[in-house]
Amino acid sequence: MPEALFLAKPAVLGFDVAKDTVVIHDARTNRSLTVANRAGDLARALKPFAGYGLAVCEATGGYERTVLAAAHKLGLPVHRAHPNRVKAFVASHGGRAKTDAIDARWLARYAAERGAGLRLWTPPCPLRAELADLTRHRDHLIGQRTQAKNRLSAPAGDAIKQLLADQIAFLDRQIDAIEAACDALIARIDGTARLHKALIAIPGLGPATVRTLIASLPELGALSAKQASSLSGLAPHPRQSGRSDPRRTMTGGRPAIRRALFMAALSAARAHPNLSRVYKRLTDAGKPAKLAIAAIARKLLVIANAVAKTALAN
Repeated sequence: MPEALFLAKPAVLGFDVAKDTVVIHDARTNRSLTVANRAGDLARALKPFAGYGLAVCEATGGYERTVLAAAHKLGLPVHRAHPNRVKAFVASHGGRAKTDAIDARWLARYAAERGAGLRLWTPPCPLRAELADLTRHRDHLIGQRTQAKNRLSAPAGDAIKQLLADQIAFLDRQIDAIEAACDALIARIDGTARLHKALIAIPGLGPATVRTLIASLPELGALSAKQASSLSGLAPHPRQSGRSDPRRTMTGGRPAIRRALFMAALSAARAHPNLSRVYKRLTDAGKPAKLAIAAIARKLLVIANAVAKTALAN
């Protein structure tokens, strides 16, 4: 990385977050320091930078939460960047070497060059954050249960089959407990019970899908149809170049929402009074089944966004 990395010496920071440590790079002095990833240590280390204009870290599976909270408490604006965007930014500048200190410097440079267009992180509602954690854990347990059921249906001895049956029964109890905890949280979050009641009344949206929408798409009801589709990973993106114009693909977005809506769309394609006809019309016209299901999922999301907008306005 060039020595004259920050010609204007902007007052920005880059945080490279690991499980146990955070490397902080100060673009103004071009110096880095390593701090334990603990609230008290980070508060003391960040105090001299309280007047800086921006800090940037990457999403790292939750390990970044402590430094985000410490920066916000000091009044230091902070942005949590998507790792793919930072990776593309580094590649666009020809960066190849990778260490924690180098990553922190790149994040500071990202803050300096892209800061004006970055969305600042704000602390989530604690109850909503807990709801999101529970729904993610439920998805994980659903995957484990599916694997266990697949193994149970395969040839195996009685001992293995009994162990798998016990595992499935345990996972069933865990999933039921999580769903009950999610419903209790939804009842406690301001306005969410009303939103839940409105969404669950939409044909095609079951309890699991509604919980995922509430937990993973808190912006629901405040978005346009295009914004909702993009955030949910259901917006088709063109890849046209010259004479080539291949089928548009859905990329990005929040995978938990896309998965939940795809499962809801599979049911709606079979039994929904209106959307089943849309699915049949698309497949009769020669559209692939997956594309037709994606269209149904997008329609369900648009309906949910409109219903949420009305529910939250009342």
